[in-house]
Amino acid sequence: MLSKRIIPCLDVKEGRTVKGVNFVDLKDAGDPVELAWQYAQQGADELVFLDITATHERRKTMIEMVKSVASQLNIPFTIGGGITSIADAEALLNAGADKISINSAAVKNPLLIEELAKAFGVQFVVLAVDTKFVGDKNLVHLNGGRIATALETESWIKQAEQHGAGEILLTSMDHDGTKQGFDCNLLRTICYSINIPVIASGGAGTMEHFTDVFMQTGVDAALAASVFHYGEIAIPDLKEELKKHNIPVRL
Repeated sequence: MLSKRIIPCLDVKEGRTVKGVNFVDLKDAGDPVELAWQYAQQGADELVFLDITATHERRKTMIEMVKSVASQLNIPFTIGGGITSIADAEALLNAGADKISINSAAVKNPLLIEELAKAFGVQFVVLAVDTKFVGDKNLVHLNGGRIATALETESWIKQAEQHGAGEILLTSMDHDGTKQGFDCNLLRTICYSINIPVIASGGAGTMEHFTDVFMQTGVDAALAASVFHYGEIAIPDLKEELKKHNIPVRL
């Protein structure tokens, strides 16, 4: 069985790592370059770096900072935020990214997923999906969660897989930053409806939450931010705990 991955997420705004609750009330969480280095040393399996206001502010991800972060790492590194073209993705790849994450641009132009997959390989393309319950449906949200769409989350993810997405980064906005646990019901539904890896995001607060999401769903990885940024959970301790529950991890 493949090892389950633990992935710290660096949400970056104006050159600083930030973290909020339900995508709002952002607070400073440190320097992204320093944090990237620390996580690599602690045994993180991958890192995700998201310029969370790039799409909203019509900016491109900060290439120079990406280079600085990538220079610290010996683990895979995903970069997202404001990617709308092959040229954007190529610039990030050249700056040191192992994968790119797309969200709003893919919803607006699903063929972008195909173009990226053909240009760089399926494994290079991560589809980020920010989802929130609206009425009785989980709907996809864009621009850092600011704009609701009519797209139902499960059907969009299935469509994205057909277009060539290599991995899904699924964030529950309802759970994000609450530290009440991942949305295991939604994650289980998605995992068993597609054939590509799923990264769980949104809601991690305790080591038990990580154990639950790996034991109760089919996710391949679990992503978190504040519990790592503020030292509430140490990655080596988390992996030892997962190992106790017979969850395969890379120590």
